[in-house]
Amino acid sequence: MRKEHQYLFIDFEFTMPERSERFKGFYPEIIEAGIVSVVNDQICEKFSSYVTPNRFPMLSDRCKSFLKISQEQVNSGISFTDLVKKFEQLSSPSLDLTIVTWGNMDMRVLRNNCEQAGLPFPLKGEELDLSMEYKRFFGDQNQTGLWKAVQEYGKEGTGKHHKALDDALTTYNIFRLVEKDKKYLQGHAPTTIGDRIDFSQVLNKFA
Repeated sequence: MRKEHQYLFIDFEFTMPERSERFKGFYPEIIEAGIVSVVNDQICEKFSSYVTPNRFPMLSDRCKSFLKISQEQVNSGISFTDLVKKFEQLSSPSLDLTIVTWGNMDMRVLRNNCEQAGLPFPLKGEELDLSMEYKRFFGDQNQTGLWKAVQEYGKEGTGKHHKALDDALTTYNIFRLVEKDKKYLQGHAPTTIGDRIDFSQVLNKFA
């Protein structure tokens, strides 16, 4: 990681609709946020909270079942406005910032939720979709799921999948593994054909 550089590893869980009139005009809203702030390769802060949705405050049965999140948990969560304020507090104006997510959905939903709430987008920095970085680095045809990616490294994800802070920590761990592999490859120049073949032995054969 670059010196004096801040990374925010972010994961959100969102609302999910049922097919009913009650969810007409639906758009996904953040209901759980996990954030890991890293400066100079050191975790400075971990943040986790449920978030109360504005547009559709009642969770669908599908959402509660899939994410294992209860209505009571989101009802007791912070407001979306408070989540935006938290991002403003976390990002240091004196440091370059990179926002790292697994996939592009998290930032798309955050932007849309800000627009719907009439709030400015709180993060000013480079955005890195680590799933695409992982795909390019390993030459995969398709994007790999977060926990499958960490298992391909022979590791296990942190905590439980689809728990926002656990997934943010798992994203951070994969980022470190990929960065380590990149440095290893940069430190080893590709071999030339002369390195692989002993030409003196070849010439002796035909002497």
